[in-house]
Parts: sequence; C-alpha cells; structure tokens
Amino acid sequence: MAQVAAENAARKAAAVRGDVVLGADTVVALEGRILGKPADERQAREFIEALASRTHVVVGGLAISRDGEQRRAAIATAVTFRNLVSAEVERYVASGEWRDRAGGYAIQGRGATLVRTVEGDYLNVVGLSVAMLLELVPDLREAA
Repeated sequence: MAQVAAENAARKAAAVRGDVVLGADTVVALEGRILGKPADERQAREFIEALASRTHVVVGGLAISRDGEQRRAAIATAVTFRNLVSAEVERYVASGEWRDRAGGYAIQGRGATLVRTVEGDYLNVVGLSVAMLLELVPDLREAA
C-alpha cells in the first residue's frame, strides 16, 4: 500500500510544473483491499459497514519535486472504527461527507464519530502528515 500511495503522489507532483511541487495521496486499505472514493451512496454504505468494528490502514504518500529531483515517502496509520448500528451508518451516508473521500469518510468532520482509536499520525488520516513532510524536506523546519 505504501508503494501505491507514494507512486500516486509522485504522479500528481509530476503532472504540475513549478519550482517546488508537492504531490499527496491517501490510500485506505482493509485487509489488503483498497477502498477508494465511493462512487455513490450504496458504495459509501458498503465501505462504512465494512470498516465498522475493524482496524484499517490509512497510508499517506508524499512526493516533492524540486531542483529537477523528486523525493517520495509514505506513512501508515492504523484506524479502528467503533461498532456501528445501522442508524449511525445511514446518518453518516446521508450527510454526504463521504463524497470524494478515500475510504468513504472524513475523520476531521462527522467521520470522527465513527472512530474508536487512531494509532499513529492523525494528520496523515486527515490528508497530509506534517511530520513526514518535514522529514522529506528538512529545510521547511526553518520556516516553521
């Protein structure tokens, strides 16, 4: 999964011209199956139901293109969902927050109510690990 996320981030960075370009991608995986962005409410419901009471992995891929060179990295965070009753799943799906979200949820919004625990970098689950970015580009630490 780390290779998939890093490669996707690298492609995004390569698609943009500029002196410094950052590409990022998030992959949500449950038992080796990648849960992309749900196509519709039915698939969003399927994803949330599959994640309920289980631990999945959120892998963030980063790639930075600078000075004609590209560097990549990936970080993984384990997220465990609570046991969800069908009414909770339906409320979340009805909210529409699942749209355009890997795995069909946004932990920084209503999706936080679905989660029991996060092991690792919370910001990775939100979408961009600042810690990994600072490792990838150490001179950014001076600007922080």
